[in-house]
Amino acid sequence: MDTLISTLDTALRTLWAPARAARPIPRAPVTMTPQGFEEALSTAERVLSGSLMRVNHVGEVCAQALYSAQALSTQDAALKKQFAHAAAEETDHLAWTAERLQALGARPSLLNPLWYAGAFGLGLVAGRLGDKMSLAFLVETERQVEAHLASHLDKLPTADHASRAVVAQMQQDEAQHALDAQQAGALELPAPARALMGVAAKLMTTVAHRV
Repeated sequence: MDTLISTLDTALRTLWAPARAARPIPRAPVTMTPQGFEEALSTAERVLSGSLMRVNHVGEVCAQALYSAQALSTQDAALKKQFAHAAAEETDHLAWTAERLQALGARPSLLNPLWYAGAFGLGLVAGRLGDKMSLAFLVETERQVEAHLASHLDKLPTADHASRAVVAQMQQDEAQHALDAQQAGALELPAPARALMGVAAKLMTTVAHRV
């Protein structure tokens, strides 16, 4: 019962409470307007950055759901601890991306409850297949997220130093999460499963870019 209450609490805090980061947001020098927007960015650049950071924020909502479901599924105390540590870093990412959205005058995705539910369901399915397969799913997820963040570093306006600093640190953290999962005994996810995950991720990022 305690575990179920904790799982529900994570969902409620992720979707409807401001995330609190344990680490300070990666910083880069920026100039702000009186309205709280970044003066160095044009309107078009600010809109683009806002859309990209909304997608990244959705990714962090999904990460909270995924780690919560996988922690719920495993009976291995060491894995539960590993998932909790990674989830704490993902909470930092959630807070950082939310802060960037606010600074850019953008909003989170309107579909965050749907994204959370979908990711939680996938995490439960992966967990039911056993710890090694759950870790394999995690490795592939983090690899795809790392590649996705790399593409955002190419797409973000050059002048948006603040968003670029956040995305770069997120990319580093995601790579470490994948490595940790590999070292914990992850299997290799079958190619069809990897391809299906890529299609689902593409759909999510395309929709979240706009909604």
